[in-house]
Amino acid sequence: MVDDVDAPRGRAGARATLAKRRADVAVMFDHVAARYDLANDVLSLGQDRAWRRAVLEAVGARAGERVLDLAAGTGTSSEPFAAAGATVVPTDLSLGMLTVGKQRRPSLSFVAADALQLPYADASFDAVTISFGLRNVEDTHAALSEMRRVTRPGGRLVVCEFSSPTWAPFRVVYTEYLMAALPRIARAVSSNPVAYTYLAESIRAWPDQEQLAGRISAAGWRDVAWRNLSGGVVALHRAVR
Repeated sequence: MVDDVDAPRGRAGARATLAKRRADVAVMFDHVAARYDLANDVLSLGQDRAWRRAVLEAVGARAGERVLDLAAGTGTSSEPFAAAGATVVPTDLSLGMLTVGKQRRPSLSFVAADALQLPYADASFDAVTISFGLRNVEDTHAALSEMRRVTRPGGRLVVCEFSSPTWAPFRVVYTEYLMAALPRIARAVSSNPVAYTYLAESIRAWPDQEQLAGRISAAGWRDVAWRNLSGGVVALHRAVR
């Protein structure tokens, strides 16, 4: 839990499973860190930039506020909060991601930590956000509860995550892309393409918009709402502590 992190160690080509053991997930992301941002841009057909803008608007961070950015990876999602004048704390389980992030964005104060055991005091953030990381934790309820613990009363939660396309015919095409095309494209752009088979599986197994809203409510958050992005490929859930 320091700003400067050591280089990652782990099994080359490691692949996490849907059991989502923390060590395996961390090692998997260690090995995709170098080209992770490029792979995201290619695999999402550039849509990831629009999704990040939507997160920024939903969080609405103001100067002087403290924002916790979980599953921050290399800090791509954290930079805009800092630019808005907020104090952002990019936090991730993968030392590989944090190492690359510190090299690319030395002004950010990266923290290595587990979403299930956050090293922050109660009510210490005005907003907590997590993009494309909640489905990778072992215990969704425990993670959402821990996020609530570190958020001040009246503070905001924003979860950006893959979801279920709203148009049934497209939903079928999308699933085919996930399980067939995505891993093949990843071989050309990723430093560990086998990891994208797990990512495709985890997206397909993830609950839809309404189910995730129910999980957020069950963790004690209120005023839960969501907005579909890219036809429901991604959903932006918002809630208040």
